[in-house]
Amino acid sequence: MFHGFVEALRAAGIPASLKEHLLLLEALDAEVIERTPEQFYYLARAIFVKDETLIDRFDRVFAHVFRGLDAPIDERAAIPEEWLRAVAQKYLSPEEMARIESLGSWDEIMETLKKRLEEQQGRHQGGNKWIGTGGTSPYGNSGYNPEGVRIGDDSQHKRAIKVWDKREFANLDSNRELGTRNIKVALRRLRRFAREGAADELDLDATIAGTARQGWLDVRMRPERHNAVKLLLFLDVGGSMDPFIRLVENLFSAATAEFKHLEFFYFHNCVYEGVWKDNHRRFTERTPTAEVIHRFGPDYKLILVGDAAMSPYELTHPGGSVEHYNEEAGLTWLSRLTDTYPAAAWLNPVAEAHWGYTHSVGLVRQAMRERMYSLTLSGLDDAMRELSRKR
Repeated sequence: MFHGFVEALRAAGIPASLKEHLLLLEALDAEVIERTPEQFYYLARAIFVKDETLIDRFDRVFAHVFRGLDAPIDERAAIPEEWLRAVAQKYLSPEEMARIESLGSWDEIMETLKKRLEEQQGRHQGGNKWIGTGGTSPYGNSGYNPEGVRIGDDSQHKRAIKVWDKREFANLDSNRELGTRNIKVALRRLRRFAREGAADELDLDATIAGTARQGWLDVRMRPERHNAVKLLLFLDVGGSMDPFIRLVENLFSAATAEFKHLEFFYFHNCVYEGVWKDNHRRFTERTPTAEVIHRFGPDYKLILVGDAAMSPYELTHPGGSVEHYNEEAGLTWLSRLTDTYPAAAWLNPVAEAHWGYTHSVGLVRQAMRERMYSLTLSGLDDAMRELSRKR
C-alpha cells in the first residue's frame, strides 16, 4: 500500500529499508495510533527518520506523496472576503507599472504629501494624485506606485518608503520547540564551554584519582560546565517579516535553549536609536541603543535577524524610518554596532537568490562587511564559523 511512499523516501536520500516498511505496516495493523493524517505522519517520521537533519526532507516527501489527504472539499464554502477586496483593487500589468514614475526624492515626496494634506477635501478612489485607495497615487493604500507613503491598510507591493499607521507586533515565543532541533545543532558550533561558579558537581575522574593516590575516599567537586559564549540578538519584527514568524521563533527558541548568556532586543527594519523587549510596549518602553552598546561589551557576539527589505531612505537619510523620525540614518547605527562587536553576522530569512532584487539588502550587506547569511542550516553553519573565527 505504501510502496510508492518508501520509493519516494529512497529517492530523496532517506534510508528506507524493508525492515522500516514492515514495521510501519505492523504498527498500523496493531492500531497504535488514531486514524488521522497527523498521527500517521508522526508514526512514519518516527520509523523512517534516524537523523534529525533529514526531518525537513521527510516533510517534503510526505507532503508530496500524501498531498490533499487532510483537505476535504466543501463546495459550499464562501469566497474569502479578502479575495473580494482584491478584485476591487486596480490591476496593473508589469508594463503599466514600469510606466509609473516616482516623484523623485525623499524630500520631494514628503513635501508633496504636506501639500496634499493641506489641499485635499474628501475621499478619493483610483486616482493618480490625491491621498486615496487603489490607483497610482504615491499616497494612500491598495494601489501601486514605485515610491510613496502608505496610509492605513496592509502592504500590497512592499514599495512604501514610510507608513502612516499604528501597527501591533506580537512577541516571539521562546518556548516553541517544533522545528528547532536542527537549528540547535547548527548553533552548537558557537559554543565554548567553561566551568564557573560554585563547586557543586561531582568530579568523578578526580575523585577516583585522588582516592587511589591518598588511600582513602577523596571526594572532589567542580563547578557545572556552562556555555560561556555571550550572545546579543537583535530581531526584526512586523511588516515584511510577518511571513517568517515561525522560522524566527524556531531560531529564537533554539538560541534561548543553547546560550546561558543571551540578551535579545526587537527592532523594525533597521536598528535606530532605540530598541525594545516587549512588542506590546514598543512605543512606551524603549531601551536606547547607545545604552545597549555600553552595557554589553565587545566580548558579546552580535546576530541581527531580518529580511533587510525596506526603503533605502531608511538606511541613508535621517527621518527615513517608516514609523518615527530618526535623528540619524540606519547605516550610522549599523556602523556603530559592527565597530563595537567584531564578531557580528546578519541572518536573512529570504532566499539568497532573491537578495539582488532589493537595493536595501545590498546596503545592509555592505554595512555588515558582507557578513550576511541565509537563515538556512547551511547559512547558519557559515554564520557560526564566522562568529567563532579568532580575531
